[in-house]
Amino acid sequence: MTADPNGVSATEQSLPAQIGAVLFRHRGWLPLLFLGIPLVMPGSTSPFRWDVGLALIIIGEGIRLAGVAAAGTVTRRRSRNVQRLVSYGIFAWVRNPLYVGNFLIWMGFVTISGVLWFLPAAVLLFAVEYELIVRYEEGVLESIFGREYLDYKNCTPRWIPKPPKGEVPPGEYHWGEAFRSEISTFLQYAVLLLAFWIKGHVLAAGTAGFIKTF
Repeated sequence: MTADPNGVSATEQSLPAQIGAVLFRHRGWLPLLFLGIPLVMPGSTSPFRWDVGLALIIIGEGIRLAGVAAAGTVTRRRSRNVQRLVSYGIFAWVRNPLYVGNFLIWMGFVTISGVLWFLPAAVLLFAVEYELIVRYEEGVLESIFGREYLDYKNCTPRWIPKPPKGEVPPGEYHWGEAFRSEISTFLQYAVLLLAFWIKGHVLAAGTAGFIKTF
């Protein structure tokens, strides 16, 4: 199969990919919508849960940064236009490092919230969302890059990173550009962490006040 920028692969035309295309265009704000649940529901947090949550957020953001540094800000595209296939760096370990990073980050926030009953639901929601989005993205890459992408797909895992086999192709890394492109993301993290911190203190104060009345 040869690269055909004007063609559309069968994978891209499938129903899961078409649903994924809709989710792909709105993927930036969908996680914030689902985080409303742990923000408003009561939960029991603790220093240990904050430590675990922050560790997940830091690891996830590190994976995200590695992906953006390798692929550039093209990873933030909303269109079908893809200029090049990135298969070096973190992309040699896993095909979707940004989504893997996102998953860890949002699970970290749910852990911090203390609404632990929501964790299984959050895992399921993200699994469905990202599975559909990736079906669309894989279809697009197959349409554009053909055999080159299929070869990469066959030797690189979709979700669970593993060391690459053979020689990793060379490539450029743009760490400064990656950090600058993540500034708005860092601000989102700061706002969410502050919101969860306030929620935890408000609930703690309310519980203490309730106990004093008895």
